[in-house]
Amino acid sequence: MSRQVLNRWIYLFLSVLPTISLFSQAKTNNNEDALFIRQIHDVALTEGRCYPWLHHLTKKIGARLAGSPQAAAAVEYTFQMLDTLGLDSVWLQPCTVPHWVRGEQEVVRIAQSDMGTVELRALALGNSVGTGEAGISAEVIGVMGIDELEKLGEAKLKGKIVFFNRPFDATKLNTFEAYGGAVDQRAYGASEAAKFGAIGVLVRSMASGLNDDPHTGGLVYKDGLPKIPACAISTNDAELLGKLLEKSLVKVYMRTACQQLSEKASFNVIGEIRGSEYPEEIIVVGGHLDSWDVGEGAHDDGAGCVQSMDILQVFKRLNYKPKRTIRCVLFMNEENGLRGGTAYADEAKRKGEHHVAAIESDRGGFVPRGFTVDGEAAVFAEKFPLMQPWHSVLEPYGLHIKKGGGGADISPLKPQGVLLIGFEPDSQRYFDFHHTEVDVFESVNKRELELGTAAMASLIFLMDKYGL
Repeated sequence: MSRQVLNRWIYLFLSVLPTISLFSQAKTNNNEDALFIRQIHDVALTEGRCYPWLHHLTKKIGARLAGSPQAAAAVEYTFQMLDTLGLDSVWLQPCTVPHWVRGEQEVVRIAQSDMGTVELRALALGNSVGTGEAGISAEVIGVMGIDELEKLGEAKLKGKIVFFNRPFDATKLNTFEAYGGAVDQRAYGASEAAKFGAIGVLVRSMASGLNDDPHTGGLVYKDGLPKIPACAISTNDAELLGKLLEKSLVKVYMRTACQQLSEKASFNVIGEIRGSEYPEEIIVVGGHLDSWDVGEGAHDDGAGCVQSMDILQVFKRLNYKPKRTIRCVLFMNEENGLRGGTAYADEAKRKGEHHVAAIESDRGGFVPRGFTVDGEAAVFAEKFPLMQPWHSVLEPYGLHIKKGGGGADISPLKPQGVLLIGFEPDSQRYFDFHHTEVDVFESVNKRELELGTAAMASLIFLMDKYGL
C-alpha cells in the first residue's frame, strides 16, 4: 500500500471516529438503560411489597369512602408503611373532604308492570340525597341520554322517575372511551331531569358487560336546581326494565337513606426520595386512597396506591440515587370531590414547586400496556417528543407511550405546566369491577399488579435520568 493511500485511510478513519464514538455511546446508554429496567422488573417481581400492602388495605381496612373511619385508618396505615422505607421525607398534607353516607340498603322495586312486582339490584349514586323514609313511587320514563329530556319536556317528565339506559359502545376497544361516552347520564342526569320536574332517577350501571352487579359512582348536583334521589341498577336489570317499558307502563318504588354529613378533616399521604442533582425538579407518582363504600376498593384504587408506594421501595432496594426528587402521593377524595388533588396542586403553586411530570395509576391492577400523555399544548409539544426514544427499552415489556388522558387527581396540576401521564393497564375487565361490591382483593392478580409497579418505575427512571 502506498503512503498516499495509507494516509487517505487514516484520514477517513479519523473523520468518522467521532460518529463511531457517539454511536457506541448511544448503544452503551441504551444497554445500560435496558439492564437497569431489567433489574427494576426483577426486584418488583421477587421483592415487591405492593401485594401484601393491598391485602392489608382491602381486608384489614376495607372500603375507604372519604370522611369515613376506614379512610382515616388507610391514611395512618400507608403513612406508617412509607415511613418504614427509609425515605428522605414522609408527611401528611391536610385537606377537607365531604362525608356522604349510604345508610340502610336501597330498595328499588318494579311495583307495577306486566310482570308484577320485581326487585331490582341497585345502589344509590354517591352524593345523592335520600328519598325519605316513605320512599317515592312513580311512573318510569325511559331515555337513552340527557338530550332526550328537552324533547319530552315538563309535560311528560313532571312527577316521573327518569330511567337513563344508554349502554357502553361495545365497538370501542378501549373501555375507558366507552365509559366516557356514557358517564354523563350518571354524573348529571339527576339535575337535568329535575329541570323538568322529575322526582327521581335510575341509571344503567357504568359497566361494559351484562351482569347482576350494580355500579355506584359520583353524581354532581347543579346549583339552583332541585336535588332528587338517584340510583344505578345492574345492567341485567336495566335490560329487563328497558324491555318492559317497550310493552307497557311501568311504575317503580325507590327508597334510599343516604345523606350528606358535615365535612371532615383528612389528608393526602406523601413520601419522597430527594434528588441528588436537581432536587427542585419533582416527578410525582400516585393513586387515590379513598374508594366507594361497597366492595374493598382493590382495583379502584388500592392498586394504584400500593404500586406508587412500591416504586419507592424498589428504588431503595436497588440503592438507586435519583437525580430528581421522586415523590409518591396518595390522594384523598378522588371519588366524590377531588379535594386531595386540588389541595396538592394549590400547595404546589403556593410553594412554587417545579414538577417535571405527574403519573397517576387509577385504571386497575391489570397487565400493563403503556402510558398516555397529556398537557397544555405548548408543554405537550415540547416534552412528548423527548419521550419517544424510550420506546426501544420499553417495547420488550409491551409498553407504549401515546397521547391520551393523565388522571383526575393530577389534572389540577395541568395549568401549572406539568406533563400529565396516565398509567394504562389492559382495560377489558376493569368495568366488571369498577364501583361494585366485587372490587375485592381476590380480583387482583399478584403478578399483574407487580408488573404495573415495574412499568411505572421504568418510566420514572428514564425521566429522572434524561429529564424532560
